[in-house]
Amino acid sequence: MSSILLTNILRFVGLVLLQVLILNGILLGDGWLGYINFFIYPLFLFLLPHDTPHWALILLGLLVGLTVDVFYSSYGIHAAAGTFTGFMRPIVLKWQEPKGGYTPGQSPTRYRLGMTPYLRYTSIMMILHLSWFFSMKIFIVTEIRQIILRTIVAFLVSMILIILHAVAINPKN
Repeated sequence: MSSILLTNILRFVGLVLLQVLILNGILLGDGWLGYINFFIYPLFLFLLPHDTPHWALILLGLLVGLTVDVFYSSYGIHAAAGTFTGFMRPIVLKWQEPKGGYTPGQSPTRYRLGMTPYLRYTSIMMILHLSWFFSMKIFIVTEIRQIILRTIVAFLVSMILIILHAVAINPKN
């Protein structure tokens, strides 16, 4: 088994377990605190190698989303958001591609991209993921304010987790 495949399998398991066993249990209360939702599992899709086929990204997005849905009893909302994220990833990467292109087989990590491009990439991807997620969850056009508020708050707390992951773990693969 190649080290890239093993790394991504371990990343999948680790991030999903962190999401469903720890972050799922954090309930901060009602009011504004009820808007806080932590999302770390999309990082699995963000950190797949650059040359992962588009169809595989969509399928893996569905898989990671369905896995989280099983634990959250959320009826496919995470699967829809994961699928959308997998679909959008090549578009975002192409938009941010450096002049020399990406190295095949390598992941877009902080180590390889640098902190600023990595934060730009993960921020765009997380905004897309959360916008889709909360649009599907609330699914009422008249609640656009609610969708935007929940997206912003979840984005802020989730990006803190992503930054901590990038700095503490420093993934090089």
